[in-house]
Amino acid sequence: MRAQIATAASLCLIASVAQAQQKPEEIQFALYPNPNLNVVPCLAADGATPPKAIVKVRRGELNDRLRIRVRGLKPHLAFDLFTVQRSPLDAQGGKAKDFTGSFGLAWYQTDLQADDNGNAEATIQTILLDQIFGFDPDVKLPPTNTFHVGFWFNNPEDAAACGFDPTKPTPFNGEHRAGPLAMISQPTDSGLGPLCTSPTGANPDDPNALPCNP
Repeated sequence: MRAQIATAASLCLIASVAQAQQKPEEIQFALYPNPNLNVVPCLAADGATPPKAIVKVRRGELNDRLRIRVRGLKPHLAFDLFTVQRSPLDAQGGKAKDFTGSFGLAWYQTDLQADDNGNAEATIQTILLDQIFGFDPDVKLPPTNTFHVGFWFNNPEDAAACGFDPTKPTPFNGEHRAGPLAMISQPTDSGLGPLCTSPTGANPDDPNALPCNP
């Protein structure tokens, strides 16, 4: 019996090590315009062509490095980048049918500023791939992952021409008076955000489950 237990434990360890080794060292994914508001005229340099936003994340020993590059923006627009729990997009790039309007847990990561040519870049270094989470026992919030990346208009007025009401700002900046979502990641086939590279298949809404292999 002891030999069987030892063998089973060894197999589990080997499987865990193999799984960890299979995780990519670097990932890349795109962000897409907010599907619930026609933000492209307020974002795009030409007022019509959606900007191209590419995120690259490099895995590190203690933390990870994320770099975002956006091209085709109107010059000098300012944004605030967050990692969030939910996206309003589905895995095919359409509107998520189960999105209720709440992005869930949101984590402020960096500011993002377009230059004279409409290009914006930012880099952050923190826990990102497969493990990024927050929790708050005071409000009974269990450990909750934020596997999506998105950025919001910093100034509500910058999105007014696209139908956003500046008198009803969102909390997505340091002053808690931001504009609407500009661009965000879409889920992978697992249903989770792209910062999870090793999904377990567990229900992400189950506080006792790990939806992603840490």
